[in-house]
Amino acid sequence: MRYEFPENFVWGTATAAAQVEGAPFEGGRGPSIWDVFSRIPGSIKHGDVPDVCCDSYHRYETDVEKLKELGVKSYRFSFSWSRIIPNGTGEINQAGIAYYKKLIASLKAAGIMPNATMYHWDLPYALQTMGGFGNREIVKWFIHYAEVLLDNFGEDVDLWVTFNEPIAVYVGHAMGWFAPGLQNEAYARKCLHHLLICHGEAVKLFRKRKLKNARIGIVVDVWKHYPAREGNPADEASVLYNNEIAGYGMFLNPLFLGQYSDVHMKYMKKHDMVPDIWEGDMETICQKLDFYGLNFYNGLFDNADEDTKRNREQTQTGGNYQERPEVHTEMLYDVLHMLVEKYHIDIPIYITENGLAVDEGESLEDTLDDQERIDYMKSVLIPLHRAMQEGIDVRGYYAWSLMDNFEWSAGFDARYGLYYTDYETMERLPKKSALWYAEVIRNHGFEEE
Repeated sequence: MRYEFPENFVWGTATAAAQVEGAPFEGGRGPSIWDVFSRIPGSIKHGDVPDVCCDSYHRYETDVEKLKELGVKSYRFSFSWSRIIPNGTGEINQAGIAYYKKLIASLKAAGIMPNATMYHWDLPYALQTMGGFGNREIVKWFIHYAEVLLDNFGEDVDLWVTFNEPIAVYVGHAMGWFAPGLQNEAYARKCLHHLLICHGEAVKLFRKRKLKNARIGIVVDVWKHYPAREGNPADEASVLYNNEIAGYGMFLNPLFLGQYSDVHMKYMKKHDMVPDIWEGDMETICQKLDFYGLNFYNGLFDNADEDTKRNREQTQTGGNYQERPEVHTEMLYDVLHMLVEKYHIDIPIYITENGLAVDEGESLEDTLDDQERIDYMKSVLIPLHRAMQEGIDVRGYYAWSLMDNFEWSAGFDARYGLYYTDYETMERLPKKSALWYAEVIRNHGFEEE
């Protein structure tokens, strides 16, 4: 059977500043929370640090060449807040502005649409010392940063994302797996509320600019949980917790329905975790968006008789898992319908991240032969195609990632790239999946029995 996608479908690939740029102490950049967190013993696998990564700060032109080889229509990247404003607020770093201007100009010259994220997990460390997202002043700090971005890049970026996967802030403050490495759930929920206000205020600012060709949205990942045993009360309770209280429901309810869900509020009240919600906060958070970015990797089944906490730790977030659970990518079809039917999302949807970490082989030749990744991508694109045929308005798909990079707590161990990164030479070599994806883009689809 042939799976045909529209000619105007946006095929892309994605990275993030903290994962590929390197050069954390060059060009006037200030340290981020990940520069500090990664140096805490035991925080990152093998003690890896994001000092060089893929060296994209110096090799962005090479990255653009690889994008051209793939034939992608769009490239999703993020700005490093501390490269733009080293201390998070105050003086602007013109060298940082210049770097992103060169990157964006190179993309435009290649006919590649920029999709840029304002915040992808790398808070300036200077702001963390002042309370970070736990300090409501973060709204003022973030809007200053957003103003600088829109002043310098507003019309040059086609798709603007305020935040990528807000759940990372929860993970970093409640569980300690991510930067800044705290373990205080009540504080984490306070941080999330402030983050959502930052998002809403940034959208308001964007609207005031009246940019002609730019659109704005947010990216929320969905790891939907299902009961392993239908009708089992313990499994159902686990699913409710993982979806509504500690998962995507924390964000989709306020963002698209204008309120925290009843079950979420009940939980926070029971555990004395309700953040300080000011009058007008929920209206600010629930801004009309131009698109929604869905990061999708897998669906999960909860069996309460087993260690579901371990299951959550395996998946972590952002595709960053070290021990993969079974793949249930057919759940994408259900997730897309849920977004429309439960959350009433009536704006275009982009799959802003999707990918698989494939272990290195015994030889470079084995590593480049990543048929497992191709099979995985097909298993996602098929239910995506089905949902689109039924009228779900999905406009694009971004493979995670362009190249192997620093995968947060998994360090350099988890290789998600379409291109293999040689971390000694910084050479980017196409894997079998890169060649396959280029064919999919060229042919607007693929054949599968």
